[in-house]
Amino acid sequence: MMDSLHEHAVTPRTDAEKKAMTNRLKRIEGQVRGIQKMIDEDRYCVDILVQISAINSALKRVGFEVTERHVKHCVSDAVKSGEGEEAIDELMDVLNQMTK
Repeated sequence: MMDSLHEHAVTPRTDAEKKAMTNRLKRIEGQVRGIQKMIDEDRYCVDILVQISAINSALKRVGFEVTERHVKHCVSDAVKSGEGEEAIDELMDVLNQMTK
């Protein structure tokens, strides 16, 4: 787990946000286990690749949702408190890492 580059106040996620994110991640976890089973069962490679693609898409969606919330809360708050440049640099660094 990577530590944040700077300390700042965090706007807690709502219970609804946590539940939605947890449910989405549990579905992804189930998909990964499904792929493991497909491999154990020597399933057709293309079928496995389709499932891997679905997982990649689902993870990208989770990443987008986390990014959107981060911009709307953390980055916005940092800009208002005069720490916007640091927050934007931090975000750009992680977005660059996510696109590799």
